[in-house]
Amino acid sequence: MALNSALKPVVVCLSKSGEETAHKVAALLGADVHGRSERVERADAYFPNALDHVRTLFASGTPIVGVCASGILIRAVAPLLADKTQEPPVVSVADDGSVTVPLLGGHRGANRLAQQISEALGGVAAVTTAGDVAMGVALDMPPVGYRLQNPQSAKPVMAALLNGASLACKGENIFDLDASENGEVELRVTEAPVTPTDAQLVYHPQRFALGLGCARNADPEEVWDLLCETLEREGIARGAIACVNSIDLKGDEPAMNVVAARLGVPLRLFDADELEAEVDRLENPSEVVFAEVGCHGVSEASALAAAGRDATLVVPKQKTANATCALARANDPIVELNGRARGRLSIIGIGPGQHSWRTPEASRLVAEAEELVGYGLYIDLLGPLAHGKTRSDFPLGGEEDRCRYALEQAAKGKNVALICSGDAGIYAMGALVFELLDRGPDELGVSDAAHRVDVISTPGVSALQGAAARAGAPLGHDFCAISLSDLLTPREDIVKRLHAAAEGDFVIAFYNPVSMRRRTLLAEARDILLKHRPADTPVMLASSLGRPEENVRYRRLADLEVDEVDMLTVVLVGSSHTKLAQLGEGPRMYTPRGYARKIDGDLAPKAS
Repeated sequence: MALNSALKPVVVCLSKSGEETAHKVAALLGADVHGRSERVERADAYFPNALDHVRTLFASGTPIVGVCASGILIRAVAPLLADKTQEPPVVSVADDGSVTVPLLGGHRGANRLAQQISEALGGVAAVTTAGDVAMGVALDMPPVGYRLQNPQSAKPVMAALLNGASLACKGENIFDLDASENGEVELRVTEAPVTPTDAQLVYHPQRFALGLGCARNADPEEVWDLLCETLEREGIARGAIACVNSIDLKGDEPAMNVVAARLGVPLRLFDADELEAEVDRLENPSEVVFAEVGCHGVSEASALAAAGRDATLVVPKQKTANATCALARANDPIVELNGRARGRLSIIGIGPGQHSWRTPEASRLVAEAEELVGYGLYIDLLGPLAHGKTRSDFPLGGEEDRCRYALEQAAKGKNVALICSGDAGIYAMGALVFELLDRGPDELGVSDAAHRVDVISTPGVSALQGAAARAGAPLGHDFCAISLSDLLTPREDIVKRLHAAAEGDFVIAFYNPVSMRRRTLLAEARDILLKHRPADTPVMLASSLGRPEENVRYRRLADLEVDEVDMLTVVLVGSSHTKLAQLGEGPRMYTPRGYARKIDGDLAPKAS
């Protein structure tokens, strides 16, 4: 079973009795074992709570093999179930390996995993999906290298077969099923475009590699139209294309990425030397192209490089004013992809620390990444989700080096995650990444290759949001955030902003309130604010939010002491309207928005 290396299954083990089985399964799948701390002696990574850990893995899209009771896995993932076409496989295995049960994602790999595991362990795969039970195959899961054109018809076709309809196979019999020549239901395997009937499933062997070239910022519709016209003329189905290919200089070209996305296939890139190695097989070598990019062709050469040495150039270069395309055909479906992917840098805010505050998208991007880059403590907060990945730790103060390194690693075609606490766009690395990308190499920016990577920013729960939630609702009216660090911002600018926020009567979230050497700005901020709001204005101090050592307390503004605050503390200062509601569990801080006038108006006596 071919699996994306970034999304290998994780084998979850909850007890010593299942430990031997867990390691056998892990060895079979090339996977890691995640063990319940204090209950499992030997594991690659440990977790304290089974339900929380399984939910985190599931939200990240990681296939899960749990050596435990099925009910534990079901209870863990049940709140997250939404779309069976997107959710990862979940398989349970008895502690002794006697039974393997595909619980979720049967047609997304769980059935195959269960059968593979049970065969290796000498147990039974309790597969219950109707097609697998009756026929031993899932018609919507063709072999790797074949693509089902009309997956929406798989269910009614399978139902017809289960109700006794006869089967015909046209072309390759990719499922090795018993079939007649003229069945009521047809499985057709073809490279040609077909309009399927309701009683027909059409599979395309992905033997074609598409090569594309275009002028910078060419209209994606021009490139798409050229491709569609070429495929129609040549009688080749879109589903028979395995990959879109071009020179690495075009990694960030919108048209290339649009075409790959519409076809639902990867974009693969080659450098000029790799394309020039195909020069003897080109039908239309060009000195003009060589002078421009260092190889004698892009579309033909990239198609051939992708399809392999035994491939044939079946459609030589076709062109419009701004685009070219070519198609190479391999003898067998293209499974192992040549070239490299466009690099990706995911800028990820993981929240203040508590894993339940991490978004599912953040967890998924971490799971997909090959390399994690960040301050070591932030990567540690990912727990077992970081295990098995290359990690590059940088110290505090190494922010620029951290971002440069992440961008240049992504420029090599890697999938890199830059890990930040809170939200990556709020006093974190997001702005620095884009600042470096906004500079050219001659302006101490990053390399040309780094400018072509795919940059994704995902939101996170910021420290001010986490603190506000713990407090109650202090941000219920106008608020602002001010960093008190003068390392990169002139002190006079910070003071100017303090005066403006004080005069505007904003609720203020102070980031970086103190450091080892900087102790006076917070006191100065307190004194500025006291000129504009009452001495008993509520102040919340929240330290180590979302972590076991979390500490939340309240002070009067006049009583705020610098020595009570450290680098891990968020300081929330209320406006002149902010109040503390005294509840049974203790005070809760809130800033009214003005509803009191409406409420009090409703209570006023009505005129007779």
